[in-house]
Amino acid sequence: MAESWKDAKDCAQKEALPQVYHDCDTNTYGACNTGERQGSFKGGVFTEHRCVCMPAHLSPEELEEKEKKFRKENPDW
Repeated sequence: MAESWKDAKDCAQKEALPQVYHDCDTNTYGACNTGERQGSFKGGVFTEHRCVCMPAHLSPEELEEKEKKFRKENPDW
């Protein structure tokens, strides 16, 4: 797990993963494959988390800016 878009981008580079994400339910960041769902299991049931997922080639500043725009346009998400 990462603590920022910068950390997530570093993880993506190290692990050769195409995307980075911010898990809004756990307030953590990370890197993932395209289409990979983030979430947790409880009692054997998978619950998908709300994540903002973007291409890892973007800069940390671009990632931050795009997330802010998304959140502003979708306040109830």
